[in-house]
Amino acid sequence: MKYVHGYNQLENIRLQDQASTLVELLHSDTCYPAGSRILEAGCGVGAQTITLARNSPHAHITSLDISEQSLAKAKANIDNAGITNVDFQQGDVFALPFGPEAFDHIFVCFVLEHLVCPVEALHCLKTVLKVGGTITAVEGDHGSAYFHPDSKSANKAIQCQVELQKRAGGNAKIGRELYPLLTAAEFGSVHVSPRMVYVDSSKPHLVEGFTKNTFTAMIEGVRESSIKAGLLDEKTFDTGIKDLYRTTEKDGVFCYTFFKATATKPNNGHQISAKKDRKPR
Repeated sequence: MKYVHGYNQLENIRLQDQASTLVELLHSDTCYPAGSRILEAGCGVGAQTITLARNSPHAHITSLDISEQSLAKAKANIDNAGITNVDFQQGDVFALPFGPEAFDHIFVCFVLEHLVCPVEALHCLKTVLKVGGTITAVEGDHGSAYFHPDSKSANKAIQCQVELQKRAGGNAKIGRELYPLLTAAEFGSVHVSPRMVYVDSSKPHLVEGFTKNTFTAMIEGVRESSIKAGLLDEKTFDTGIKDLYRTTEKDGVFCYTFFKATATKPNNGHQISAKKDRKPR
């Protein structure tokens, strides 16, 4: 897995801004019972971990990531927040260092978009989830971004990020695919909820926290890679970024949709037995 946004300090700050801005929209309805064992798969720098832990203070959370660098930052963030119900472990989603049915629930946020084989990853996660346990997956969809004033250059700059992620083996439009992905991985009771971020000048916290510091900062962060790859010329890319910032002015509007999915691990053995027990008509 190649993380197209990089691991620099600016990206760390952007992820923290994104998490703090979207707490209510994405995570207000994620809460686990006391004593539950939770796996946060692909925790990164812990941008979502703090909210996850605060929403379920009496659950035990294991946060896993493949990057030692990210885990060190995540642990520092958790320690600084005074949170004590999280343990960190280095590991690969495709080779999980846990036994079968080790967890009651799984939480995976902004991870599947970076994977070449997201269905395989979901199958791997399902093996460490107990029967009847839940998985919660949250992803964005760059194809859902639209704004006023509209801008061809801004759309081309956004498409650069989509293409770079595709070349790295990921999918920046994976949000719309959560239902078929979870179904393909043989989870049951799949439910997907779209969560739109709507921003106008009456919402200054979203203008700063999302339009500027989350989305535009993300697109701006792939400028060098986009130009180097020949995806767009400097002038057009810079015009696109300027036009994205233009949407943050008094008459500007910006919209983007995240998708949140929940599903359960079915008792397939029981279901198969039930089918075998059926008498032919």
